[in-house]
Amino acid sequence: MSESEAYIPPSGVAEDGWTKDGRATATCYCGEVQLSFPVDGDDLVDTFICHCYDCRKITASMYASNFIVKDGAIKWIRGEDKLSEWGQSKTIATGNKMTNRFCSVCGTLMARVSSGFPGMSILRIGTVDDFRLHETKLKPRIEQFAKDRVAWCAAGDGVTQKEGNYYTG
Repeated sequence: MSESEAYIPPSGVAEDGWTKDGRATATCYCGEVQLSFPVDGDDLVDTFICHCYDCRKITASMYASNFIVKDGAIKWIRGEDKLSEWGQSKTIATGNKMTNRFCSVCGTLMARVSSGFPGMSILRIGTVDDFRLHETKLKPRIEQFAKDRVAWCAAGDGVTQKEGNYYTG
């Protein structure tokens, strides 16, 4: 398989993920929710890992791997009406309200939206159907809240380290 070919292994129930024409799909675990997003250009704002305590809790893992996309570039293929939302600002380091958008069927976190960054959504790299993109165009560029990284987890290779929130200084 060449570097440019999509690699979409069986993962979750949906079998219709794709990468083509500068766009790719992200799908929840049960397949009810699917969106497409740009893999190049200004609409793909950034890629990052976050070790903050909220990302740990919301992902049930030790960190979150994310990418930011301008909302106008997100195209809902199906299931936007299946999303449930919940948000809060109490534990967010910036004090902004962070709204979480989950598949109401399987619970997959599809997006986070911060009141401090209007017009953008934080999507999860793990929801992207083409696993080749995890290693290439969506490889995290930044690792934030590195001070909170668990000791057994090494820093990302070639990833810019930031002790706190990269985007607020």
